[in-house]
Amino acid sequence: MRNGQRIALMAGVSAAVVSVVGFGAYSVLDDGQDTDRGTAATSSDSTPDDESGAGAPSAEEVRAASEEFLAAWAGGDAEAAARLTDDPEAAGAALGALASDAAFSSVSLEPGAPEDAEVPFTVAAVVSYEDEEPAELDWESRLTVVRDEGSGEPVVAWDPALVHPALDAGLSIETGPAGETPPVEMLDRNGDVLSAADHPSLGQVIADLGERYAEESGAAAAVETRIVDAEGETVEQLLQISEPVTGQVPTTIDPAIQRAAEDALAEGGQGAVVAIQPSTGAIQAIANNPADGFDTALEGSYAPGSTFKIVTASLLIDRGLAAANEQHPCPQYFEHGGWQFQNLNEFDIEGGTFADSFAASCNTAFISQAPELDDAELGNHARDVFGLGLTWQVGTTTMDGTVPTQSDAQMAAALIGQGAIRMNPLTMASVSATVKDGTFRQPYLVPADFDGRQLAQAPRGLAAAGELRGLMSRTATSGTASAAMSGLTGDIGAKTGSAEVDGQEKPNAWFTGYRNDLAVAAVIPESGHGGEFAGPVVADVLRAAP
Repeated sequence: MRNGQRIALMAGVSAAVVSVVGFGAYSVLDDGQDTDRGTAATSSDSTPDDESGAGAPSAEEVRAASEEFLAAWAGGDAEAAARLTDDPEAAGAALGALASDAAFSSVSLEPGAPEDAEVPFTVAAVVSYEDEEPAELDWESRLTVVRDEGSGEPVVAWDPALVHPALDAGLSIETGPAGETPPVEMLDRNGDVLSAADHPSLGQVIADLGERYAEESGAAAAVETRIVDAEGETVEQLLQISEPVTGQVPTTIDPAIQRAAEDALAEGGQGAVVAIQPSTGAIQAIANNPADGFDTALEGSYAPGSTFKIVTASLLIDRGLAAANEQHPCPQYFEHGGWQFQNLNEFDIEGGTFADSFAASCNTAFISQAPELDDAELGNHARDVFGLGLTWQVGTTTMDGTVPTQSDAQMAAALIGQGAIRMNPLTMASVSATVKDGTFRQPYLVPADFDGRQLAQAPRGLAAAGELRGLMSRTATSGTASAAMSGLTGDIGAKTGSAEVDGQEKPNAWFTGYRNDLAVAAVIPESGHGGEFAGPVVADVLRAAP
């Protein structure tokens, strides 16, 4: 008897519980004598074939070898336990990982009655993972004692299944969060849950927000102990330590406007649409068709065509090169930078005003001012007044507009939204929203105070806001946008666009506009005129505005 414990011999093998708390030291006892690994006794009823100890281990050797191995394992000495096996390297790695990877803080091992060279035993492990309450995990296993081929000593035959019966080569036990991300719900502006089942177009955004805001949302994945393969994929769950905690992320989506956007695209065909509240910048709808394709609405990069004339008109008015009610040239053709530009169907307007040219979407009315502008002026104005090209903090991935500095013919083409200008429904909805409100308000999907983001701010206000609203209003009531906007009441304004693309038979149809406190933009690629194909989509969404 030692340390207050007694080992009773049963059929030559101790029935004692070999255990440890916190992987502290443990002394293995036999019937009154220390067991030394190097001097394991041979029972009197088993005689080795020769002096090297050849032949099956005796019952006493089985008892001593198994008991010493289990004691070292339970004592947290993985190296010592591994040395008592026929594969110390593999055994040491597997046993050492039980503390580091599986988070076993204590292990109790109880050997059973031997079956020749095999010794069954039970394992009771306490799993302590970070701040979770400790949990218990029990299972049964068995080991086999063999004679080492080199030394002739009795050792434990190493097998991953010795640690747990479900283990095999390449498998291991680990404890940690279940799944890659914890469960996170997206809430609409009313506090109700948004789901991809109800709003397929939001599926990708919902997934992105779940990854981005898992921590801020208060979400926590379930914690489990599991068997994993070499790639970390779960093969079998052994124990669930805690239940998952679902987090919540607020968004600005208006479910009624979102449904209107999705329904409008279902009728309008392939394309994308975004709706923004001008008074706040809150994004109220995002829709793509197909819903599981590329996110054109937020990340698309297309030439916006004549919808960009809103920005150019603002620049020209700012520079004193145009005024809504003053005469303005709209010739059939205008050459700049070695390229001859023309209007759709080669029309011209004789003696018309700038408002006439804007409503009719006269290309040459804008390109004719190219000689009066520096190459960088359009890009600077787009950034400083409309926020295009600034780094937006929307809450999800976006392309925030590109207006590079160009020269000669390419600079002239940029004035009508061609050349290297790149926009998407998000940025063009923001252009209409800026005109309607008079100030650039960076669009956002997740309120900035949820995670402390700093929204982008334009350096200058829109000095010509009132004049631009007049231009867009006329276009919506008697210009190229009038057919699509027909029947809409309230404060309305719009602009059409048809962007030519090399190699495309038909242009990309664009349309942007506002009604009261809602601004919307849509693109229908490779379809035709903006008023005919993108206009009805925008108008259907605007009808959902209060």
